Amino acid sequence: MIRSELIEKIAAENPHLYQRDVEKIVNTIFEEVIEALARGDRVELRGFGAFSVKKRDARTGRNPRTGEAVEVEEKAVPFFKTGKLLRDRLNGKQI
Repeated sequence: MIRSELIEKIAAENPHLYQRDVEKIVNTIFEEVIEALARGDRVELRGFGAFSVKKRDARTGRNPRTGEAVEVEEKAVPFFKTGKLLRDRLNGKQI
């Protein structure tokens, strides 16, 4: 599912809301999650999962084409850990 499909689905399930308002709501939620992660905060959505930021240390990598050694800088990467409810639903357990 892509963002526009999510917006359409929410708008269809809530006919009292305008699609442009649903779009603003969805975009605001995503922006807040992004801003929180950029600050290094953790974002937890109960039953769904938690987003956090992990650091990858600097290392020496290899260029796959030439085999030449390449220095890879330290970087922060997003990490998602599923919640118990989501894991159970994916594995066919109804709660």
